[in-house]
Amino acid sequence: MSEADPRAVVIGASAGAVQALSEILPRLPADYPLPVLIVVHVPDSPSGLVTLFASKSAVAVREPEDKEPIVPATVYVAPPGYHLLVEPDRSIALSTDEPVLFSRPSIDVLFESAAESYGRGLVAVILTGANEDGARGAAAVHAAGGTVLVEDPAHAYAATMPSAALLRCPDAIVLSLDGIVDHLLNLGTS
Repeated sequence: MSEADPRAVVIGASAGAVQALSEILPRLPADYPLPVLIVVHVPDSPSGLVTLFASKSAVAVREPEDKEPIVPATVYVAPPGYHLLVEPDRSIALSTDEPVLFSRPSIDVLFESAAESYGRGLVAVILTGANEDGARGAAAVHAAGGTVLVEDPAHAYAATMPSAALLRCPDAIVLSLDGIVDHLLNLGTS
């Protein structure tokens, strides 16, 4: 399966996320052709994720502002305590709506809103995690014609999240972290 005109990447992770993202983000070039939006379940307190990944990565890593346009070559990390959504005009929306599966930010909320905005041009990635957030969103991305990549549960730090995604989206592509990186690096190069 190959993406039809990829436009954006969304990534969701929970337990083990720092290690998994540390394998992915530093390998993206500064001129990565797509925006990357990430939800990681973190405590409701100031997050050091942006600082951590910005120091390791060539691509720009930042916490988004409400209503800012989404641009390529930028990694947007959801701020703690806010849902991260993609608006129909492909700008950022931050929300304090109720948690979903006890999570705010919620992976499902990001994936579902991005699927509506990007359709077939969306690539969704489910990484390690200890709950089922992201499974419903992965199914929404697939239903919209997008591509779903799932970290191989056998090698994930926490297998619950990728396993749940595969139950809801059995057509997802199962890859190692290296395979996910290779797939992301090949987007937009053909």
